[in-house]
Amino acid sequence: MANRGFRQKIREYRRSPVSAVLYMLVWLSMAITLAVLASLIAYIVYNGVPNLTLPGLFDWEYNSENVSMMPAIINTVIMTGLSLALAVPMGVFAAIYLVEYARRGNRLVKIVRITAETLAGIPSIVYGLFGYVLFVITLGWGYTLLSGAITLAIMILPLIMRTTEEALISVPDSFREGSFGLGAGKLRTVFKIVLPSASPGILAGTILAIGRIVGESAALIFTAGTNPVVPDSLFASTRTLSVHMYALMNEGLYTPQAYATAVVLLIVVVLINSLSGVVAKKLVNRR
Repeated sequence: MANRGFRQKIREYRRSPVSAVLYMLVWLSMAITLAVLASLIAYIVYNGVPNLTLPGLFDWEYNSENVSMMPAIINTVIMTGLSLALAVPMGVFAAIYLVEYARRGNRLVKIVRITAETLAGIPSIVYGLFGYVLFVITLGWGYTLLSGAITLAIMILPLIMRTTEEALISVPDSFREGSFGLGAGKLRTVFKIVLPSASPGILAGTILAIGRIVGESAALIFTAGTNPVVPDSLFASTRTLSVHMYALMNEGLYTPQAYATAVVLLIVVVLINSLSGVVAKKLVNRR
């Protein structure tokens, strides 16, 4: 059966050489992409794993001898939680209004969508400069955890809003009509029928936002600072894992430790994506 299918493909490609070329280009693109990804991971692992020293790099307090990344790991978790707590509710509720309550074909909705897509493509350093001018200088907060979290929340808000909007649009109108037919109101239909059905898509957007937060450095250097300690308040300076890696490379004295930090950062991103994938599957199965 396999040989017969292969021969049939060969005959089809002989009749249409263009299809054969496009087929080869698709496979070539996939091979190049996988090769680049594998080489990057191999390079990071090769240079970073031998420099993962215990307990030095994972001491609870940072100093110039151990250059511990443990405070940066904790700060990354805190920064991610704060940013998501600010951005996810606003992004989801804004998307609900645009899809469920705004009149279809409304010009304002089109303007908001175009604006959100434009803001999603702006480089992160621009958000960093905006946060620096507004929060650090104008409001006088200085380099603080709160300045960094709000800046990141503004940065990921368009991404969460657009992905949530697309997830809500993908829910069939028959779900809404069935809920209305059973006597449910608009608000109950949205929160009991539409949102659970769109939850995998919303979670996918949140995963992308988490990945951008964890890997962000430019925006945080201008807003949160580079203090390698766990902050005791929202108005204390701090550094995340990506900023920690940048600082070590920039100093030029701790390059091996910077590679080790890159390995940990890679592991953190993989774990977050894997955990989010498991949660998404459970949400789909509940439906």
